[in-house]
Amino acid sequence: MHAKSQTHKTINLALFDFDGTLYPKDSFTGFIFYTLSKRHIVKKGLKILPWIHAYYLKLYPAHAMRARLFQSMFKGIAADFVQNLAQEYAQQLIQNLDQELLQQLRLHQQNGDRVVLVSASIDLYLVPICEFLNIELICTATEIKNGLLTGHYSSEDCSCEQKKLRILQKYSLADYGFVYAYGNSEEDLDMLSLADFAYMMGTENPLPELKQKEVMLWQNLKQI
Repeated sequence: MHAKSQTHKTINLALFDFDGTLYPKDSFTGFIFYTLSKRHIVKKGLKILPWIHAYYLKLYPAHAMRARLFQSMFKGIAADFVQNLAQEYAQQLIQNLDQELLQQLRLHQQNGDRVVLVSASIDLYLVPICEFLNIELICTATEIKNGLLTGHYSSEDCSCEQKKLRILQKYSLADYGFVYAYGNSEEDLDMLSLADFAYMMGTENPLPELKQKEVMLWQNLKQI
């Protein structure tokens, strides 16, 4: 939990994970199957089969598996080809967001809160999603050189401690009245540790209650 200043602040910071939270499935694997041919996927997948097996046996960490999978599948592919398909894919994801979490996100926006998507998934399709939702983005960035995807990231995989570090690099938590965070897995725990109100998908705990800004202002006036 972040330290509060003595000055009352009405703007809050709301941090949303994507896969398994705002979007109920694994968007990264879905992106591979949306953009690449089955033949390409099988051919490249066979080359990293030992690591895939190790991942499913929980002997190889998710953040390393994502990076290896991205390199294997996308290295040397034309960036404009992938980016065009990423725009289409983003629209499909938007149509299938978790409606309860989306409503919570919209309520944060109505209250004037700063809303940020914080995800280990990649920028290729998360950028258009965030543009559509009119929210900010912290995620894993992909590298493009000479019009081709290099297969490497231009940032660290944005999971676990990296989520926390990149949030703190970009935002001063003391500038906000409260910090809200929404996640679904162990990879979100570091982000959730920053929050005054943390919500983990799959638990029996209800979503943090948000009051309309007009109601909060009226209550504050009554206390003066």
